[in-house]
Amino acid sequence: MPSFQSRDGLNLHYTDEGGGIPVIALAGLTRNGADFDHVAPHLPVRLIRLDYRGRGQSDWADPATYTIPQEAADVLSLMDHLSLEKAAILGTSRGGLIAMVLAATAKDRLMGVALNDIGPVIADKGLDVIKDYIGRNPAQKTYAEAAEARAKLWTHFKGVPMDRWMAEVKAHYRQTDDGLIIRYDPKLRDAVLAAGAQPAPDLWPLFDALSDLPLALIKGANSDLLTRETADEMSRRRPDMIRADIPGRGHVPFLDEPDAVNALHLWLEKLQ
Repeated sequence: MPSFQSRDGLNLHYTDEGGGIPVIALAGLTRNGADFDHVAPHLPVRLIRLDYRGRGQSDWADPATYTIPQEAADVLSLMDHLSLEKAAILGTSRGGLIAMVLAATAKDRLMGVALNDIGPVIADKGLDVIKDYIGRNPAQKTYAEAAEARAKLWTHFKGVPMDRWMAEVKAHYRQTDDGLIIRYDPKLRDAVLAAGAQPAPDLWPLFDALSDLPLALIKGANSDLLTRETADEMSRRRPDMIRADIPGRGHVPFLDEPDAVNALHLWLEKLQ
């Protein structure tokens, strides 16, 4: 199991597969490298996936370190471990926020950024959903029950086959004799709620720090986290940004939708 040590001594898990342009794939808030299982076969790149501290197969840590700046520092440590001077970032949700922080603080290490359903304004509706489930095990006791619940309740996703929902729940929950358990430190909830108690910062300067970097945005057409208004403003500020609005998808697209794959391929061409 490949891992490296963070600057504060944690063992952080990653995978490193393929060849070509190095693309570091950064997952959503509570998720892990499995976020990119569906798109990986479509990307002719060296795909490096990181499990953040406290998630997936990485060590748990002091919840006070479950922050975007710390996770950005962990990405740089991973790059140093792999002797990568530069890499592109494919960031889903939280991963996209980390990419923007890196653009503001270590832009010389970036080749380009692709954002999956995230921008500099995070809608309150989506945040409320996150605050409701984070740190809690699902009520369903089996993978089959959890997959059926997603198919029924996630009405902002259309045309998703049951095997995809099954793959999703298996990636993000662990089956035990007592039911399903989340694959991350439950104390991540404390860190997120503590951050939410502070006034929301203006993140537009972080987005603007992406200037001159090849940029793509993939948006779920039904997203409750990234509004069309925010995405349109991102397009206005970056007219060269590759953009795909994925029909029948909420937060977040799986990334193997045809329009998403096409946008990522156009982005990769710009990275050449």
